[in-house]
This record gives sequence, structure tokens and C-alpha cells, in this order.
Amino acid sequence: MAREMQHNSMYLEQADLEGNENGGTHKNLDDDGRPKRTGTWVTASAHIITAVIGSGVLSLAWAIAQLGWVAGPVILTAFSFITFFTSTLLADSYRSPDPVTGKRNYTYMDAVRANLGGWKVHLCGLAQYVNLIGITIGYTITASISMVAVKRSNCFHKHGHHEKCNISNYPYMIIFACIQIILSQIPNFHKLSWLSILAALMSFSYSSIGLGLSLAKVAGGGHARTSLTGTKVGVDVTAAQKVWKAFQAIGDIAFAYAYSTVLIEIQDTIKSSPPENKAMKKASFVGILTTTLFYVLCGCVGYAAFGNDAPGNFLTGFGFYEPFWLIDFANVCIAVHLIGAYQVFSQPIFSFMERNCHQRWPENKVITREHAIYIPFYGVYYLNLFRLVWRTLYVIVTAVLAMIFPFFNDFLGLIGAASFWPLTYHSLLQLDQLKV
Repeated sequence: MAREMQHNSMYLEQADLEGNENGGTHKNLDDDGRPKRTGTWVTASAHIITAVIGSGVLSLAWAIAQLGWVAGPVILTAFSFITFFTSTLLADSYRSPDPVTGKRNYTYMDAVRANLGGWKVHLCGLAQYVNLIGITIGYTITASISMVAVKRSNCFHKHGHHEKCNISNYPYMIIFACIQIILSQIPNFHKLSWLSILAALMSFSYSSIGLGLSLAKVAGGGHARTSLTGTKVGVDVTAAQKVWKAFQAIGDIAFAYAYSTVLIEIQDTIKSSPPENKAMKKASFVGILTTTLFYVLCGCVGYAAFGNDAPGNFLTGFGFYEPFWLIDFANVCIAVHLIGAYQVFSQPIFSFMERNCHQRWPENKVITREHAIYIPFYGVYYLNLFRLVWRTLYVIVTAVLAMIFPFFNDFLGLIGAASFWPLTYHSLLQLDQLKV
């Protein structure tokens, strides 16, 4: 079965197919003609936790080690307040000019265009999509490292800690990419809730394991060098390294909290009663509170356990070797979480390209035609050839870039710091525009 759609939105196209099969369309549509949204603050919280709590939580002990007992927790807490404040502003920007009854803005770029316009749209667009692409490349690298860590953990357990157990990341990047090619055919955020909930559970699992192992190490009486200012110049690092690593740690923390690039897209999944902005503010509060709790605990307890010698990631960097089966399980949880997180951050990119191509070539059958395919245990899936090819190519390109630049994660702190300012600053401008 194949039907050609003639509407401006690919969401509306699928709604028409589903509605016709059910004998009508209006009861299945929201006020903007798109399929009725069914998300709640609970599913939105799951999206937020999936987006924010990445495997970077396990590197926060290293970040605290660079900053020390005073600056580390203060900066973590400060960024949590900044993130929550700006997220509440963005929640009010989902509809404009009125945050409850105004016209919907489906993406972050739509919100910037509606409230600010001009050159700010291009600046924020560049910052947003460079950030999103960088995250998906970084997640490909990090997921492969976690997969390799499972093999290395078993190798260390079998042959001893003195073995090098060198294993290539490339096969695991390919495995990760193959999984993403399949999951990338999930049409949009509205169909992604189950994956985000699973990923959020995984993030709680490996964070709790890391926290528990750190507590066990501290309780075991091991002595770790810590200080109010972190690593010491002349002992752990040079003066230049101290400055560089301190700024890198701040960039990593900023990057760990930022999710403004996908907030509007997440809010677009929430049903309209109660008002979306109220539900999103509640979801942001729960998500950021949960995130901050885990960040502070993992960062501070991890620093107490490892001191100034804290590894970049104490599960994949082998701060722990035993129990090996628990380390294996934690790394599997990291990989599963990153599979979901990759989708959360890539969906805005997919939507941007597909929406623009659909608007530019509305008569192109490859772009507009959807084929209804019955899949056992799932139901009817609407296959779009352009979506299949474009999303597959994107996943392949990010995987290839991850293979070419395996050190790319070192730049993620820089990307986070560079994009944090324009995206946060323009959130404030949008609130000011709404007040006017």
C-alpha cells in the first residue's frame, strides 16, 4: 500500500493515513492539525534525564579533582540553577506570543524565529546543530569505549591486571551504528518515549553502580589525596596544565547540563491539558533535580575515592577492576543509555532536514510518499524512502567521523562551552521579548 501525501507536514501525512483507516481524522488531531500529543511531565522528565545524564557523570570525579572541594560543587550547583532558569524561560517560548494559547513553535529554531528573528536565528541555528552533531559523534565514541570495556574487564579478570588487553574500538562503532540505523527509523519524538524511559533507567543503574563502588572504596580505608583547590601545581600538574584542565572541567560541566537544544522538541510531545509550559516546567524541575543529585554524589564521592588521581571515567578507565561482572553490567548500561541518548539528540537534526526538503520539493514522490508496512508484534509502520536513506547516511557519516577522530571527545567540552553562551543568552532574550 502506498499513498502520496500533499500536506505541508509529514506528521499530518501520517495522521491522515491513520485517521482514514480509523474512519476519521479530527478526533486524532490536536489544534494545529498534527497527531494528538499524548506525552506527560513523566515522559518529558525521562527525555530530559536521558539527554542530560550521560556517561559524563562518571567523569565528574575528574572534573572535581581539577577544581577542588570548593569550586567543584559550587560550579556544579551554579550550572544546575542556570539550566533550570533558562529551561523555564524556554518552556514559555513554546507558544507565542501567549505561552498558553499562542501559536506553537515546534523546534528551538522556530521559537528563536518567532520571538527574536533576524541574524539571531542563524547564530542560534549554527550553535544548536553543531552542538547536536558533535554530541552524536561523541556518543558513538563513548558507546564503543563502554562496549570495549566489557571485553577488557573480562580480559583483566582472566589474565590479570598487568595485561594490556588492547582491543580495537572500530568493530563496536560499527555495531553501534547498525543499531542506530534501525532505531533512526522511529519517525519522531512522539514515538521515542519508551526508548527514553529505558535509557533513563540505564543511566540510574550505572550511576548508582559507580556511586556504590566509590563509597565502597572510601569505606575500605584507601587514602586518596584531595584538597580544597584540587590538583596541585608542581605535584600533579604544571601551572599551564592546571589552568587548561580547570577550564576543560568547567566546559565539561556546562556540556553535561545543556539540553536547551532539544527542550522545545521535547515539549512538543506533551499534551495540551494541563498547559504544556506548566508540565514542562515540572518535568524540568524533576529532571534537573535528579540530575544534580547524581552529579554531586558521583562527582564528590568519586573524588573522595580517587583524589587528585581520579580517572576520566572510573568505569571505562578502570578505576575499578572487581567485581568484574558488575563493571560489565554497568558498561552495558552505559551503552544502552547512549543508544537512546543518540536518538534524543539526533531527532531534531532529522526533523530539520526532512521538514525543509518537504517544503522545498512538495511534489517529489520520494520525499512525500509513505508506504504502510505491517510488522508482526508492532502493527503498521509507515516507511518513507527519503527518511530511510537520509537517516541511514547521517548515522554512517557520524560513525565514520568517530573512527577518523577517536579523540573527538576531548573537544566536547569546547563545543559545550562555545554553544552554552548563545543558546542560554538567547533564551533570556526570548523571555524579554515575550514580556514586551
